[in-house]
Amino acid sequence: MTTSLLAAELPSGQGWSQIGGLLLAFGLASLIGLERELRHKSAGLRTHTVVGVAAALIMLVSKYGFGDVLSDHVTLDPSRVAAQIVSGIGFIGGGLIFVRRDAVQGLTTAAIVWLTAAVGMAAGAGMPVVAVLVTGLHFVVVFGFTPIAERLPRSKYATSRLEVRYLDGHGVLREVLEECTRRSFAVGELSTDVSSEGPERVVVVLLQLQGRGSPSELASTLSGLDGVLSVRAGDEVGNAV
Repeated sequence: MTTSLLAAELPSGQGWSQIGGLLLAFGLASLIGLERELRHKSAGLRTHTVVGVAAALIMLVSKYGFGDVLSDHVTLDPSRVAAQIVSGIGFIGGGLIFVRRDAVQGLTTAAIVWLTAAVGMAAGAGMPVVAVLVTGLHFVVVFGFTPIAERLPRSKYATSRLEVRYLDGHGVLREVLEECTRRSFAVGELSTDVSSEGPERVVVVLLQLQGRGSPSELASTLSGLDGVLSVRAGDEVGNAV
């Protein structure tokens, strides 16, 4: 069987161009997912890779999957199937976002899952330059915008979260609260949990702070206190982003 006859027997949309689009979606979505995985977010490498490849495949099905039923009496809109990716990805995003009291968590991760789906759609639609460009812009946002945002003036009403793990019985909580006050933070909410790690008890305290100070600088100072095991601030607390 010649190559031309084999190509004639295969439905359109199964050539090297479409395979390349799927592989590009796989690679770009994996890069985005790897960044999320390294930051220990709720949706990581596997989730983003699956979302990107699935979006690319759905785009290909939308473009080429109904060629065998088209006729003079049957017409189809190839954008209808692809359009459902935009609404369908909202279910995944909705599962990543949750509200704990007044704190919204997971919003950025949900947005990045949505972006990954868009990258996969672009790759499947045969727009590799756009897909690569948007992937690059994602890394500009996550790595470049974070230090910029930290340098912007903070409102005195701005809230942030802090998680401190420390050994019980060393007077650490008092020092933590004193340091927060010294840096012009007001403690809005405080909750504690106690666990046992070896012979000593470990306390995990969650603080919701309000003020103009830098949460990252506060976390750095608190991590140097005697008895403190770890400190996490901002986006790191509870996989907030």
